[in-house]
Amino acid sequence: MQRHLYRFFIELTNKRWSSRLLERYTSSSLSKPMIRPFMKAYRINEEEMAHPVEEYQTLHDFFMRKLLPEARTIEYGNNHVISPVDARLAETGTITNGYEITVKGKPYSVAEMLGSNEKAAHYEKGTFLVFYLSPSHYHRIHSPVDGEIIEKWTLGRYSYPVNHYGLKYGREPLAKNYREITELSWGTGKMAVVKVGAMFVNSIERSHDRLVWKQGEEVAYFNFGSTVVLLFEPGTFMLNEQLDVPCEVKVGERVGTLI
Repeated sequence: MQRHLYRFFIELTNKRWSSRLLERYTSSSLSKPMIRPFMKAYRINEEEMAHPVEEYQTLHDFFMRKLLPEARTIEYGNNHVISPVDARLAETGTITNGYEITVKGKPYSVAEMLGSNEKAAHYEKGTFLVFYLSPSHYHRIHSPVDGEIIEKWTLGRYSYPVNHYGLKYGREPLAKNYREITELSWGTGKMAVVKVGAMFVNSIERSHDRLVWKQGEEVAYFNFGSTVVLLFEPGTFMLNEQLDVPCEVKVGERVGTLI
């Protein structure tokens, strides 16, 4: 019953007109008075922000805030994989023979996530990591490795919530939401960075269009809380044993090693 009620209300609100209204409001000066209450509700650290809060004219601008350069430490390394976002590292695991991952006890199709069995086959028996960004998190995305873009593509039309209830009761949001996929070559292997839209607004903006990503550099940003999924080929990634998943991670923190 809970699943059906959840899906009913989400379908009711996830329409073009409601998404447009939400986007217009957060992008208008009418939303500015909401910034301070938002910061208080989510306990956002003002001292690490690149600009004083008074300089943000809309809630949309505040969501996309930048941080001071010294606010995050990048654990550089040729074989390091760093967290691309401030987020909750919610799930890690192995991609099955049937190209599936399990998140919150629910199976997701990697073939559907990437758009084809051909794409998914490269990651069969590989490793996946799911990073969930709440509205409180810093929303900019950074490169997890030094890599060269092999291909990038976009799939999906709508963006359903990817919070706890969305993952538990939603219609496979990680595989069906609006998403932008970037496949990177890192020397002897490749990986996929799947940026998943959420909160009814399909906004994933690229910071640049260069074909080479440098570890730690900003490459894109979200408008609202969302999710990043990293996919690795089999035998190419080892999770940082010090991480007690699920756990909070920050941009630049080493989450694993390329092998």
